[in-house]
Amino acid sequence: MFIDQAHIVVKAGSGGNGACSFRREKFVPRGGPDGGDGGHGGNIIFQATTRVSTLLDFRYLRHYEAPSGQYGQGANRSGSAGENVIIPVPIGTIVKDAETETILADLISDQQTVIIAHGGKGGRGNATFATPTNRAPRQFETGIPGEERSLILELKLLADVGLVGLPNAGKSTLISSISSAHPEIASYPFTTLRPHLGVVSVSEDQSFVVADIPGLIEGAHEGKGLGFQFLRHIQRTAYLLFLIDISEWSVDDPVTSFLTLKHELESFDAALAQRPFAVVATKIDSQGTGELRQTLQDYCQAHHYAFFSISAVTRDGLSPLLSFLAQHVSNMRNTCEPSF
Repeated sequence: MFIDQAHIVVKAGSGGNGACSFRREKFVPRGGPDGGDGGHGGNIIFQATTRVSTLLDFRYLRHYEAPSGQYGQGANRSGSAGENVIIPVPIGTIVKDAETETILADLISDQQTVIIAHGGKGGRGNATFATPTNRAPRQFETGIPGEERSLILELKLLADVGLVGLPNAGKSTLISSISSAHPEIASYPFTTLRPHLGVVSVSEDQSFVVADIPGLIEGAHEGKGLGFQFLRHIQRTAYLLFLIDISEWSVDDPVTSFLTLKHELESFDAALAQRPFAVVATKIDSQGTGELRQTLQDYCQAHHYAFFSISAVTRDGLSPLLSFLAQHVSNMRNTCEPSF
């Protein structure tokens, strides 16, 4: 099960109280203060890792609490600090404050860590308050409570290329043909209900990651057809491929299909309008007279859009498409990292 959003509560450990104690030894009737400090509370830390790929665990465990620091003791013994709680999350996880929706962290690299809730500071013991004029202080501090936060976790897949298309446009067939990913494939819409990632190996030292995003429908930017959940993952892709069905049994005008997809992406996030893309006509093995393919190709040429036509089943046209993507991804990596 692919879970890409979760709501949890975390609480860091509170600091331990400082001690109020006086030295007691034989032949030392008036020993000075020797109360130790309390230990600091444990932090709540999030760590991105490749070991987990969804937020499924947070559906069953919603509350996380770090241990508090121990109290200070006599003989100037400080209390032990509470252990930190490290919570593993998938790479690409965004951590938000549930009340303000402020982004607290964006974990986009393996082993990246961030302290989400800080443990409370331990209180000082009475030995700290001793002065030349107050040699027997009874003053000490209580520990500070640890931070408590209500959080929203959102997972946005990280990929070089994102496949965008209407339901049943051939996205799953394409990713299964060019990578080791094996999404469910069928002839009915919405076969894919969760995103898939596939690694495309072009050569021994060159590869890129492709994301198969579930099919979009008109009104997806308003939440129709699980649009919010699906569109969220498009934001993390550096390059977009618009897959358009041009088979003879397609009932949609290919140009209208492309404009619908482009409108949904732009309406969801204006920054997506600036994302580089190419248009791919799919299912050319069943294109009939080829009229739909030609219509789409003429439109792309008129607007100077990169255009390819393929059949993921017969693998026709895949080689030039993959070479183009590999070169484009390589250029993006060499110039600068994409900004999401």
